[in-house]
Amino acid sequence: MVIGDMRGYWAARFGAGALQLKRWLLLTGVLLASGCASLLGSVTGGLASNLSAAILNSDDPAMIRDGAPAYLILIDSLLAGSPDNAALLAQSAELHSAYAGAFVADPDRAAQLHSKAKAQILRATCLGLKNACDLEKRDFDDFSAWLNTQGAKSVPALYNLGSIWAGWIQGNSSNFAAIAQLARVKALIQRVADLDPEYADGGAFLYLGVFETLLPPAMGGRPELGRQHFERALEISNERNLIVKVMLADQYGRLMFERELHDRLLNEVMAAQVQAPGLTLMNTVAKERAQQLLDSADDYF
Repeated sequence: MVIGDMRGYWAARFGAGALQLKRWLLLTGVLLASGCASLLGSVTGGLASNLSAAILNSDDPAMIRDGAPAYLILIDSLLAGSPDNAALLAQSAELHSAYAGAFVADPDRAAQLHSKAKAQILRATCLGLKNACDLEKRDFDDFSAWLNTQGAKSVPALYNLGSIWAGWIQGNSSNFAAIAQLARVKALIQRVADLDPEYADGGAFLYLGVFETLLPPAMGGRPELGRQHFERALEISNERNLIVKVMLADQYGRLMFERELHDRLLNEVMAAQVQAPGLTLMNTVAKERAQQLLDSADDYF
């Protein structure tokens, strides 16, 4: 397949309509689940844990959307006085990436916010981990060698870097050079899965499932492996995280034209309770998306 055709495929599979799912589920779900616990933690102390709990346990995504810009401005003002504060940079990157992915419909604006988040998380990683500068520019073998030196203590930083980098690729899905960086993101997330499989309720396996189901087998995808990753994420989260079932239905069920699996998973989501500690917001969004997928199923299959 020529590059032009690949760009067209990615625009359809990883952009446009499919992007809406990534915006609401992949970023709002996985990134907020890992990032909100540290959001503003070094600045506001106990307020941070209360804020993250309020966000993650909310069943009103619109309220979260409307309130998020205030925290973006606050983070920017704090960074103006401490531009090399690794914790602030990481927190800013998390919030900018989550906000862009979940709530910004304008592609150009979303891409700009994702680029800012990526630059910040790369800088935060450079400051926070040993020999971690210029990770984007290194030869891939050198990048892999560095990654293999990272241990369990680096898991939160590696996970944040991988998830925010993935958001940047998503926000620049029409750019083939951006898509080419997916191998580095996959390596980061795989390292997290190897070091701490249960981190972020198995969020690494949710990402790995998405990565392996972006393409059909004929184009190099490994959807059966992706399904295994999704099922591992379900197992680790005790099926409380409804996003995983929605992603499995959309990414695998639709890719492989398995209507029975697709509908069963989505109906299970619709029948489930959204309230779960730390997951209510994501589950609310997952249920909304499940209904959208069910409504469009007859046209798709």
